[in-house]
Amino acid sequence: MTAHGTFPTFAELLAREGNLTGTSWGLFPEPERGTPSFITSGAVLEAKDCIRTGAVFGLDYPADAFDPGMSLKRGAPRHTIYSSHPAHRDDYLDGYFLQGSTQIDGLRHRRADDVGFYNGVPDHRVAEGTPELGIQEWAEHPIAGRGILVDLDGFRNGMGEPIDHAAGEPLGLDLVHAALESQSLATRPGDILLLHTGWCEWFLALEPEEKQRLRESRKATGVAQSQEFVAWAWDSRFAVIAADNFAFECLPAVLDSPYRESAFNDHGMMHQQLLAKLGLPLGELWRLGPLARHMRSTGKWDAFISIKPLNITGGTGSPANATAIV
Repeated sequence: MTAHGTFPTFAELLAREGNLTGTSWGLFPEPERGTPSFITSGAVLEAKDCIRTGAVFGLDYPADAFDPGMSLKRGAPRHTIYSSHPAHRDDYLDGYFLQGSTQIDGLRHRRADDVGFYNGVPDHRVAEGTPELGIQEWAEHPIAGRGILVDLDGFRNGMGEPIDHAAGEPLGLDLVHAALESQSLATRPGDILLLHTGWCEWFLALEPEEKQRLRESRKATGVAQSQEFVAWAWDSRFAVIAADNFAFECLPAVLDSPYRESAFNDHGMMHQQLLAKLGLPLGELWRLGPLARHMRSTGKWDAFISIKPLNITGGTGSPANATAIV
């Protein structure tokens, strides 16, 4: 099968045998590219029609924006500028966590507890300096195409029911569908899905003490874990799914997550299903507020999106280096 052909439905993926159950392993012509393979050259050409005003939006926050952030281990990088002589300046970063701010998760970021890394790549091949499933695949051949923004924040505010970020509200697939309908927005194969929750702007406006309390609570707004969401993401043929929140998914996982047993190391999160089984990249902590406000003012909810991670052989993730042109 190729990106230009017919792919199994999610229900058909579940009927695959053995370690292939529920996976897209072996279905793409470029095995390590994953679902960005859904973007054909024709889809890229069609995406140019999303450019109507010529406005350009950077979708990355500064590398040190989330300091403190929600992560218990990732800190902000330390930037040093030095000179070798009066006419020279150079610089470097220390402690640069590649997923500490706006990021795209690579396919080696998560291993499925039950079947391993994407496409059955052996564990010992996921190490520094090895190329398998590395982020360099999307750096050498960047991801570009049509992006659609689903304005969950605007939809809920319009209902007079703002998203409860302080409680880390789980956002169900029914909410996503309702917002899509309200925006008269239809998805296409190869779309880059952007979910605007408003979480990043809300979090960054908190006082440091409030950020620390939220960090310790381990509660964060995000998509509620469900097999229905995973099935919808695959059957919609999304190339990338991204959001302006900490983990894309809600933290902690909902009590009825169907992945509590299969993804026990992730406490029921969907990351293993999306990354390790489907090969679907996740974007987190994206800067979507300015883009959402522009789109709200024009009533057009699609954009030409480019994503070019850092070219680091074997990287598990990277700053997204994402740009929207509308």
